[in-house]
Amino acid sequence: MALSRIIKPNQFLFKSTKVIPPSSSLLLHCKTLLSPSNQRRTICAKHHRNDNFLFPDQISTSNAFVSILLKQPFSPNNPELNNLAPLLSPKVVEAVLNNLKNWRLAHEFFTWASSQHGYKHKIYAYNTMAHILSRARQNAPLKALALDVVDSRCSMNPGALGFLIRCLGSAGLVDEANNLFDQVKRFGLCVLSTYSYTCLLEALSKSRLVDLVEVRVKEMKDLGLEFDKYTLTPVLQVYCISGKFDKALAVFNEMLEKGWVDEHVLSILLVAFSKWGEVDKAIELIDRMEERGMRLNEKTFFVLIHGFVAESRMDKALQLFNKIRKLGFCHSVSLFDVMIGGLCKNNEREKALLLYSEMKELGINPDFGILMKLITSFSEKEEELDRLLRECWEDVSSHPKNLLYSSVLEGFLRNGSIDTAYDLLRTVMGNNRNSGSILAKYFLDEKEAITLNTNSFTSVINGLLDAGKVDMALTLFREMIQFGCNPTVLLYNWLIDAVCKLKRLEESYELLKQMKEIGLEPTNFTHNCIFGCLCQLEDVEGAVDLVKQMRFYGHQPWIKYSTLLVKNLCKHEKVEEACKFITDMSQEGFLPDIITYSAVINGLIQIKSVDTGLELFRNICARGYCPDVISYNILIKALCKAKRVAEAECLVNDMTSKGLVPSTVTYNYLIDGWCKNGEIDKAVICFSKMFGKEREANVITYATLVDGLCNLGRPDDALKLWDEMYWKGCIPNRIAYHALINGLCKCGRSSAALVHFNSMKEKEMKPENYLYTALMSAFLSDTNLPSVLDMLKEMVVVGNLPDSQYKKFPVIKDAICKLSEDARTSSSLRDLIEEGRIPDVSLCEGSEGISGLITMTIVSAARLTCRIQKSDARTPRTKRKET
Repeated sequence: MALSRIIKPNQFLFKSTKVIPPSSSLLLHCKTLLSPSNQRRTICAKHHRNDNFLFPDQISTSNAFVSILLKQPFSPNNPELNNLAPLLSPKVVEAVLNNLKNWRLAHEFFTWASSQHGYKHKIYAYNTMAHILSRARQNAPLKALALDVVDSRCSMNPGALGFLIRCLGSAGLVDEANNLFDQVKRFGLCVLSTYSYTCLLEALSKSRLVDLVEVRVKEMKDLGLEFDKYTLTPVLQVYCISGKFDKALAVFNEMLEKGWVDEHVLSILLVAFSKWGEVDKAIELIDRMEERGMRLNEKTFFVLIHGFVAESRMDKALQLFNKIRKLGFCHSVSLFDVMIGGLCKNNEREKALLLYSEMKELGINPDFGILMKLITSFSEKEEELDRLLRECWEDVSSHPKNLLYSSVLEGFLRNGSIDTAYDLLRTVMGNNRNSGSILAKYFLDEKEAITLNTNSFTSVINGLLDAGKVDMALTLFREMIQFGCNPTVLLYNWLIDAVCKLKRLEESYELLKQMKEIGLEPTNFTHNCIFGCLCQLEDVEGAVDLVKQMRFYGHQPWIKYSTLLVKNLCKHEKVEEACKFITDMSQEGFLPDIITYSAVINGLIQIKSVDTGLELFRNICARGYCPDVISYNILIKALCKAKRVAEAECLVNDMTSKGLVPSTVTYNYLIDGWCKNGEIDKAVICFSKMFGKEREANVITYATLVDGLCNLGRPDDALKLWDEMYWKGCIPNRIAYHALINGLCKCGRSSAALVHFNSMKEKEMKPENYLYTALMSAFLSDTNLPSVLDMLKEMVVVGNLPDSQYKKFPVIKDAICKLSEDARTSSSLRDLIEEGRIPDVSLCEGSEGISGLITMTIVSAARLTCRIQKSDARTPRTKRKET
């Protein structure tokens, strides 16, 4: 059977391809819909046959080939085939291929024919083979065929090229189709037409290659090719699929203006509107379609309803649902399932129940999924669920009633009605006959008794455990065993995990014992729950004993619990016990990892000394352990704190030699160490190394360096570094501001310190007391007494004025004395003293003075409190709030 040559593309093309900008309202353009659009059929990818008929001798030859190929396995050296080889022609090859049902046999014959002397495939033979391979999803030989078409320099017309591209596109070989198109164009094997480009655009559109689509559209414009409806439809589709809203509307508006919009085009845009959540626009567009006599197909309606339900627009979904009914489309269970599920999700239970009733009237049997959705929705209140069960109880047989009962329990559990589910389960068991549950009547029918099994209990026990009702879960578990249901390993694991989290160790061991007695083998999870409990209780002996049992079962203790135990022991200064635990674990064959060892090293450093920690570190390295960055950081921090920064730097070098990259924290420790040693230049060098290692400095890095520079009397460098921090996008925090302001005060830069102090407050960061005293001290040094008074007043207002026990109180005392002696400030100071807001330090001399100062502070505070209370009594409520 031969392939016909594909007819020429339709000649009704348009010269203008200018894209119309998207309108502010799509629906305004919809009003201009003309009569039903161009009725030309869309281009399909079906197999086209050669319209040149076969001569009798060609038919005879092709039949002979088919007979030989079908009666015995293919062999390229078959003498019968070789005898017929001189009669080969492209039309004969096409006919033979179309009569072979096996793709492999067809491909073997196609390959054999191409190697025969005097014969060469033409494009229709290639297309026939391509069609067979694409249907069989044989991509590898199809790729090779596409390459061979170009290598053989096979000429073709636009229709044949379009057919081959569609074969490649239908097999998902879009890149190959695109490359073939380019090669054909490059070697001039085909005069490209609108039809050729349209086939390629369809393939690219299905694969969402929006950029390539735009490139090809531009090529068409540059070549002067005209566009038609079938060219722009895949362009619209790819924009819709890719979510390019504005571009999709621009293409749609162009098609609308030229009268190319039909039901298919509108369906593409409607589905896109649904996916984009533009429900109202979709509904309006449907209305405009109906005004013009256009009608959506059933599939599009279903897709739109799914989209509207997903957007929780049940009003619109119901509107479409009613349209389907009027149009006479079939109502399926799946559609009712979607609608009822959406209504239940929106808490529109009455509408959901009406739809359920309508299903039964239409003779559609609701499946279990629909019942589950309804039950979950109605299970918030027993009365509502009772009404639902009355509606559906007679519609289910005995076996689904068990599933229905399970669904009721699940519904209660999902809605958090744990006690109701627990009560209903115990009622059906017969342990709670006096239950007030109005649902019990459905499940206590002696004729159709509900069969309880382990699964019935599992969900309720799990719900009780999730709600923290461990004792109720344990009680139900015991009743389940008495009822005759076999417990599972999963149930035991849940219960053991729950009691272990409450540190009820004895109960966990009792459950473990029961588990073994009934023949259930504990899992790795079972043992590790108890192991974790022992570690939390710091029971070293119990943990080691359990590890011995775990080894018997081949279970591995979890590192997180071992590390937790070691950390807790070190925290409570039980380093020797931590070391013993590690030794015992190693003897049992469970070698601690570097995380656990790091916890011990940190403990040794805290309790004993840095050298003890270093010794253990070197020992574990000698035994083949590979420390990580965190392990090194523990030691580096300790050495820097002990002012042994050079040794810490050696450790950093050791770290990098082992292929580890120091973290920002590592560099921060070194910078802090050098700064505290007074070696600021080495700190700056270390800071530079961070950027060489591509490590970003953080706010702690900058704050440390700023503090170090100020301590060494280099405030200008500190301010430059502060500006650099801002420039690099590192926002200073409260600690950084404190370091800078305090440092500037030490360097006598009181004005600059005040600027940053105000900036800090603008960012709603509360200054510490020592910052106020630092600024006071700096202002006193500059004899800037008005600023000292302002700072003192602010301390009083914000409630930061410390008592005499504060170590920096002498600064405040000195400030008060100097303010009282200066004519500019003495009057204001006297008012503050008389109001009881600050103490009168003139009373404070010697040991008696200290006592007097404390007394004055207390009296001042009492006076201030009294004044505030009187002020509150006189001030209206709204005004007091502002104050």
